[in-house]
Amino acid sequence: MLPATFKLCAGISYRHTRNMTGLRKTAMVAINHELSRLSGPGPSGWINQVRRRSSLLSSRIEERAYSEMDMSYIKQGEEALQKSISILSDQDGWQTETVAANGDKVLSKVLPDIGKVFKLEVLLDQQPDNLYGELVDNMEQMGEWNPNVKQVKILQRIGQDTMVTHEMAAETPGNVVGPRDFVSVRCAKRRGSTCFLAGMSTHYAGMPEQKGFVRAENGPTCIVMRPSTEDPNKTKFTWLLSIDLKGWIPKTIINRVLSQTQVDFAQHLRQRMAAGYSMEAAQAC
Repeated sequence: MLPATFKLCAGISYRHTRNMTGLRKTAMVAINHELSRLSGPGPSGWINQVRRRSSLLSSRIEERAYSEMDMSYIKQGEEALQKSISILSDQDGWQTETVAANGDKVLSKVLPDIGKVFKLEVLLDQQPDNLYGELVDNMEQMGEWNPNVKQVKILQRIGQDTMVTHEMAAETPGNVVGPRDFVSVRCAKRRGSTCFLAGMSTHYAGMPEQKGFVRAENGPTCIVMRPSTEDPNKTKFTWLLSIDLKGWIPKTIINRVLSQTQVDFAQHLRQRMAAGYSMEAAQAC
């Protein structure tokens, strides 16, 4: 029985059989059966260790059973994150677009092959984990507190870090820029105490262009949240924005709209987090 078990397990190492869910499960059941038989009435320490490792291997096999399209989305999300980190790590060439009275600042620079990108830099009176929870875990609720967004819908989740989303943006005051929508792949990650939410435009067969909306493009974009060095209960919040609104819109209007959108977003996010904190405090009383 044992040689047959190992032949079965070896079979799942080949690419053409790796995605056969039934075969993977049969192999894992066979492994556990053989371990039980070998261990007798009192399993030894190494048997338990192998059991744990085989269970971990089984879960990893399940996690990696992605389609080619899923892997493409994962790769796009990682690419958006790496490009964004590379852009943000270069401190040279940034020009100030606007500075709000509270110190919120938007800068910009022109990059080859990408065009003009914008960077919002603010300090928020929240810990990064709280902001991450609101922007990632509660992503679909953004339309409730950000008037510049009509709706955010998660179309598909791929693993723990990647998702495909559809965002519908509201028209600007005076309809200077009409309604836009975006289909994006997003990559949400934590590295130590720093949180990232990166993204870029993608194609999703289940979300064709919508009537009444211009399908715009974005990316690479990325929000970075890290604890303030002066106060760990506050967050240094950076938002890299690269976007093509499409249509015939003068660049001066685009620059003004995008920089103002970032400033407005910071203010709406502050109000959302403050409202959430007030509600929690009221419930605790």
